[in-house]
Amino acid sequence: MMVHRKKKPALVIVAVLTLLCIAPTLAVNAKQERKLRFRQNGEFKILQVADMHFANGKTTPCLDVLPSQVAGCSDLNTTAFINRMISAEKPDLIVFTGDNIFGFDATDAAKSLNAAFAPAIASNIPWVAVLGNHDQESTLSREGVMKHIVTLKNTLSQVNPSDAHIIDGFGNYNLEIGGVKGSGFENKSVLNLYFLDSGDYSTVPSVPGYGWIKPSQQFWFEQTSARLQRAYMSKPAAQKAPAPGLVYFHIPLPEFAYFDQSNFTGVRQEGISSASVNSGFFTTMVAAGDVKAVFTGHDHVNDFCGRLTGIQLCYGGGFGYHAYGKAGWERRARVVVASLEKTEKRGWGDVKSIKTWKRLDDEHLTGVDGHVLWSKTSSGMRRRKHTNGA
Repeated sequence: MMVHRKKKPALVIVAVLTLLCIAPTLAVNAKQERKLRFRQNGEFKILQVADMHFANGKTTPCLDVLPSQVAGCSDLNTTAFINRMISAEKPDLIVFTGDNIFGFDATDAAKSLNAAFAPAIASNIPWVAVLGNHDQESTLSREGVMKHIVTLKNTLSQVNPSDAHIIDGFGNYNLEIGGVKGSGFENKSVLNLYFLDSGDYSTVPSVPGYGWIKPSQQFWFEQTSARLQRAYMSKPAAQKAPAPGLVYFHIPLPEFAYFDQSNFTGVRQEGISSASVNSGFFTTMVAAGDVKAVFTGHDHVNDFCGRLTGIQLCYGGGFGYHAYGKAGWERRARVVVASLEKTEKRGWGDVKSIKTWKRLDDEHLTGVDGHVLWSKTSSGMRRRKHTNGA
């Protein structure tokens, strides 16, 4: 007589638990293996999306639009704009710089986050996000929002760096952009991207207003920048100067207020809503020596770039339709392109220049304010008022 033995439930449970434990590790490893590098044409393009303020989708109304735009206008207009930008620019990386959702109006934070990032997820383009001051005001904490983001498809976002044991905030990390495959810079990070959590609101009772980048974050940035510079300026293919760095976070630094109409490209239509204290991060970046530009959001109807002590300070410009804006002043997005130098042997070298422009959500996705942020041969060129992104 044949005896059929049942599988022991305990063994099945152990196997399932083992798979559940391994799965997050596999996901992290898969993200780490997705190496970002310059295209074969020597370019790397970044699309910045600032202040989507996404809430509940179709039922969430638009703010500050023309009377003719009110009917039927919703979060879906924000989604449509992202899709248009992805189709037009075909970026290599999409960066969401905070207030991705507007927590007060988002019924379910996870669902709102999924919907807000849906175009990036569907595009199969790598994307990252940092937090603003409104992302945590729904059903997830600040940590919970970032932990949810890192589970989404195609994102290279991180909750925090694995080598930083003590660091403030959530969403501090960096990405290394490799040179063209097959070139002498294939195994070098020729462009470094830093992402930081600029906080939400002050946690110091005697200090009102918004949050700021804390000493622990600045220490991590300094250590990371120094490590990357050592690697870039060491053999093989040792370089004489650091690779350029770009920094992304949400709340502008107090130094953004140093500009007037004569020394920036773009517009300033509201005050600079920075923290009421200066934590010194701008000085930290200047001292590091590799940062060429900073990109923020937060002040929706400011979209300028201005150069201060060798660093360009740039707003992305308000993107989302459920965010405050200015009726008749189109929602917009910022594009940044880093270009490599052509070598004598018809190959690709290090970064030669970094330029930017913005596109408006109008009939033609009009490109405006194209200019060079940084180049090896000059300190930056003055503006051309209109551009098609060429």
